[in-house]
Amino acid sequence: MILVSFVLMYLAIVKKFEPLLLLPIAFGMFLANFPLGGVNDLPNETMRFLGTLPEASKNIGSDPTFAAMLQSGEHLVQHINESGIAEIFAEKSNYGGLLYYLGRGVKLGIYPPLIFMGIGAMTDFAPLISNPKSILLGGAAQLGIFCAYIGACMLGFTPQEAGSIGIIGGADGPTALYLTAKLADHLLGPIAVAAYSYMALVPVIQPPIMKALTSKKERQIVMSMGDMRPVSKTEKIIFPIAVTTLVGLILPSTVPLLGMLMLGNLMKESGVVERINKTAQNELMNIVTIFLGVSVGSTATAEAFLNAKTLGILVMGVTAFAFGTAGGVLLGKLMNVISVSMGGKPINPLIGSAGVSAVPMAARVSQVVGQKENPSNFLLMHAMGPNVAGVIGSAIAAGILLSVLG
Repeated sequence: MILVSFVLMYLAIVKKFEPLLLLPIAFGMFLANFPLGGVNDLPNETMRFLGTLPEASKNIGSDPTFAAMLQSGEHLVQHINESGIAEIFAEKSNYGGLLYYLGRGVKLGIYPPLIFMGIGAMTDFAPLISNPKSILLGGAAQLGIFCAYIGACMLGFTPQEAGSIGIIGGADGPTALYLTAKLADHLLGPIAVAAYSYMALVPVIQPPIMKALTSKKERQIVMSMGDMRPVSKTEKIIFPIAVTTLVGLILPSTVPLLGMLMLGNLMKESGVVERINKTAQNELMNIVTIFLGVSVGSTATAEAFLNAKTLGILVMGVTAFAFGTAGGVLLGKLMNVISVSMGGKPINPLIGSAGVSAVPMAARVSQVVGQKENPSNFLLMHAMGPNVAGVIGSAIAAGILLSVLG
């Protein structure tokens, strides 16, 4: 496992594969597997019954063992039993290691929503508001999540494990970690490594699929910047409130992620809390990213990582990415046919691949592939609509899986 951590460090530092998270994950893995390091130790709590309240008062004064235990850091815990009689316990805790406590932020679902708030503070939803049809492409790209879920079930994973594996296809690391912590926290290490590794490999995984599913003529379709209507500040402010209200009422389990995403965006677009908006984008985001990466890496012990399940997760993870990309591109082709047949403007199907929520990397891939076919083509802003829609889509998909499987 230490050698695996070295490989991940190499990929983060030399190859620059998602270094902001892959490097802390790799080093957390290194620390957790370091012999006798103790950073990942669990707290060892022991309790000693002292009796009911009158009896306990006698024990406190007469029991030399208890007096010694008090001096060593024990404290009293009072408990009311079913009969209403107060009982006294002496409790002693051996404190856990550093990574155990940092990991509480992952296990309790604290870090991912905070990262979503930072993402929202950095995201411009104007391309999506300008072209609401983009949300369909963002939804279609979530096909990979449910295809991988079915495939993982067929490979023998439990439904909860399969849901955690499937969410890798959303290309959204925080969402994958949030759902996995809720459904199958023993898979946090392998799923984190798979999710962030494949996110880094989006420029490698997506182009062959995009080219295989589209013709040269389709890839050369020009989409003009003039096709995008201006978006007012009022629309930008109303959008996060409206989305949170609508989705939160229909699917309450999405609120922790989607609500924090929209809070961050509202802080950005309102323009009245610039100081905390910058904090959410920078200082807070960076601190939580470090804690999240190191904590997740610390779960990748040999027992949890070096097994057949990890191989299955890696296989199903790349399958999820492939099907997600294909779903977005195929719906883009269909939307182009419908738009042209109805006398509307053509739609380049390549922007559908940006429906996976790797922001803004997937949109850049659409731009690069399109410009190779037609140097005068600029798809980036058109692809950003499906791209940010994919962030919302992956959170909704996670909410559905959590509602059904949680």
